[in-house]
Amino acid sequence: MPPRQPVLPVLPYRKPTRGRDYWVLDDVLPDPDAVRTRCLAKDDWAEGYPHKPESWPGLRTMPGLEPEELAHVEAQVRAATGAERLWVQSAPGGATLNHNCIQVVGEGECEPRPHTDSRALARYAAVLYLNPGVPKDCGTSFYRQQFPGGRLGGNLVTAPHNNLVDALGTRFVPADAFTEDIRVPHRYNRLLLYTANLIHTATTYWGTTLPEKRMTAVFFWMA
Repeated sequence: MPPRQPVLPVLPYRKPTRGRDYWVLDDVLPDPDAVRTRCLAKDDWAEGYPHKPESWPGLRTMPGLEPEELAHVEAQVRAATGAERLWVQSAPGGATLNHNCIQVVGEGECEPRPHTDSRALARYAAVLYLNPGVPKDCGTSFYRQQFPGGRLGGNLVTAPHNNLVDALGTRFVPADAFTEDIRVPHRYNRLLLYTANLIHTATTYWGTTLPEKRMTAVFFWMA
């Protein structure tokens, strides 16, 4: 007999609402071309799958934005959310999320991976799209649970849990355990900002060369 799949807890659900749970900030950088050109010229990329046997895909390098560019973005994030202050939180052991990190992932290097970010390290997360040449479906999707028979579940990780693995009690779930709820299209120089405890994933990836692939900068803030 094949092993039975565990019965997963049902998470709370809140319909992702623009201006409350996520914010779409277009034309966020005054000169995105300069940022993109600088990133394409980098030679210090860390390699993930399929280049190296890592669990994370594509290429990464950090920091992405220069201090004045990051300050410009953070001012818009504070204005959108009403947060008085943003900061990068460290875990007790000194670990942090890959804040202000450039990620480049191409077609076939990863599939959608619904997840949440750590509530202990981030209240808000954001992705800045830095390639003008990828399709609009290379944006970001919010997901929710889906159970056998089509019954829908939730999309939020709440206390006392810090991330989706904690909340579900396992990192091994059926491939059809989640379904897309809302899709935010890709647009060059768009910052998609969202509450970090929402289940989300890149919608899809694109390209085979460094200039073609989906390039983003990712951010994680406490507030």
